[in-house]
Amino acid sequence: MSPLDRTPSFTLRQLSAFAAVAETGTISAAAERLLVSQSAVSLAITELEKALGTRLCIRRRAHGVQLTPTGEAVLVRARGLLQQAAQLQEETSSSAGELTGPLSLGCYPTVGPTVLPPLLAKFTERHPGVTIRFHEAMADELTAKLDSGELDTAIVYDLELPASWQSATLLVRRPALVVAKDHRLAARPGPVTLRDVADEPMVLFDTHPSANHAMQVCAAAGFRPRIGYRSANFETVRAFVGRGLGWTIMLQQPQVNTTYGGLEVVPLPIADPALDPVRLLIAWKQDAMLSRVTQEFIRFGVRAAEEPLP
Repeated sequence: MSPLDRTPSFTLRQLSAFAAVAETGTISAAAERLLVSQSAVSLAITELEKALGTRLCIRRRAHGVQLTPTGEAVLVRARGLLQQAAQLQEETSSSAGELTGPLSLGCYPTVGPTVLPPLLAKFTERHPGVTIRFHEAMADELTAKLDSGELDTAIVYDLELPASWQSATLLVRRPALVVAKDHRLAARPGPVTLRDVADEPMVLFDTHPSANHAMQVCAAAGFRPRIGYRSANFETVRAFVGRGLGWTIMLQQPQVNTTYGGLEVVPLPIADPALDPVRLLIAWKQDAMLSRVTQEFIRFGVRAAEEPLP
């Protein structure tokens, strides 16, 4: 008998319950997400385990749910099946070619308040039937979520990306030297060189891969920076720089050069010849079956790069 002739002994509803439990960590949180009772979620997991003939998770009272190694493997396949089912439904239920369905999008915290709002505003204005859920996280977490299928696509810098990803360019950014308004370089006309601040403390934006990139930029300029402060918070770094506690290197800059404390920082172009621009990308897993919504969002992002959004 062909595998196509066999009817699976599990249901999409059971897979959906299992994925919800895995992503939320508890039966109660999964039930809240799915708008069903906890007993219904628990029964769905039990029936799925019975159908597959294996234990998928360990339920620990007051400690949530932990996936077994088999459960981790099944979760990846379950997400793929649920994605294909959602794509089938959206493609057959759309009226007059209207684009509908969900999009799960990841981005860096520096991209969330800068690049993402105008992009999503224009996209949802054009496609009101699309529901977007976005997740801000650092590179390691975005990589794990994109590889597992929890995210459809992510907006990331072209720095240390996995070979299993495909991507399209959104923007091109050049690193800038950021100093306080009263810094001796702030009023200097024309580009500056990083060697001009080599003897001053640096405020490092300490996230991966931004920190590695900043250190590489300094190494290319011929020095190792003296790090005075580190922070994984974008605005904390700007606030420290605004107070004159050091300088920093940043790829992403808000349109307003004012910190939370009301102090001004000044981004300066860097003249070092070895300094390469960095691309901001829309990335997705190479072997993923992209939904219509995801494909259109990627196309829209590329068009937006050619005609910058306000």
